[in-house]
Amino acid sequence: MTKLPLPGSNWKSLLLPFIGLVFVFGLFTALIAAFEPDNLGSFLSSRNAKTIITQTVIVGIGALGMTMVITSGGIDLSAGSQIALASVVCAMTLNAFADGDPATIGTFGMIVATLAAMATGAVTGAFNGGVSCFLKIPPFIVTLGTMMIARGAAEGIAKQSQVRTPSNTLQTFMERNPDPEWMIFAPGVWITIVLLVIVAVTMRYTVLGRYIYALGSNESTARLCGVPVTRYRILIYTLCGTLLGISGVMSYAFLSSGDPTTAVAKELDIIAAVVIGGGSLSGGQGSPIGSIAGALIMTLLVSGCSMLNVPDYSQKIIIGFIIIGAVAVDTWKTRRQAS
Repeated sequence: MTKLPLPGSNWKSLLLPFIGLVFVFGLFTALIAAFEPDNLGSFLSSRNAKTIITQTVIVGIGALGMTMVITSGGIDLSAGSQIALASVVCAMTLNAFADGDPATIGTFGMIVATLAAMATGAVTGAFNGGVSCFLKIPPFIVTLGTMMIARGAAEGIAKQSQVRTPSNTLQTFMERNPDPEWMIFAPGVWITIVLLVIVAVTMRYTVLGRYIYALGSNESTARLCGVPVTRYRILIYTLCGTLLGISGVMSYAFLSSGDPTTAVAKELDIIAAVVIGGGSLSGGQGSPIGSIAGALIMTLLVSGCSMLNVPDYSQKIIIGFIIIGAVAVDTWKTRRQAS
């Protein structure tokens, strides 16, 4: 089969998010040096760099799944709720395996808990894709409903409280300083890198990847070319849900408990990371590595604002404007390409 060029896969489009990352880093370095010089050393320290990279994991993994959805012309507003539900399922599964020996949870129990969280996300994603395709309901509406359903389910099975578990190895996956030290970064960071490679290869070199771009570019044309649209849309949402399930496991690791109230509005950070990373809400464009760069930018913004002692409410306002700006730039690019 002839190898077709992928939209948005040229080196310039891949480089832009990293130029933005360098710009944001330089901007905050200058601002902190000017207004909070006492915090400059902390901001530029390797400790802070490792913190930023580790805190990017949850959004970063979710952004990998969202990249596939958005590139295919879809959207998933239930991402944050799926992360919360998966974290609760992970914690409850761990507790089920701890009944015999509350002091420790074995490797098998942790594997099953991780798979349970991934399966929870996969089922939720398949539900989103299936309802949207079979009932012909826009994914925006379907996932908006699922956002409430998943959040309610998380609160219900957790009885509206955090699900705490005995100590286990999963809780170390988001530690800034891993043990052993030669790992340098938390295990969650390395998991994110592995998933990045898998998603990047999938989108760049497989039939699924080409169908993702084809669906986002022109669904009608893809259907006429013989692409089984319904099957692949459901698959794309299922894969996204699976990755969100892994984000839920990382959320559990970060909090050391399953929290039904976590990741509120996290879907906005995830979507913003994809758009900042070069993805288009109109579909047909998206890059996994760009989305990770976008997720790093989002985390760097929070870290920089904290070093500048910017109040939390002001940080939300700033990030809100950045999201609007990213979407505005995306809209401008889409109109320019269409003209």
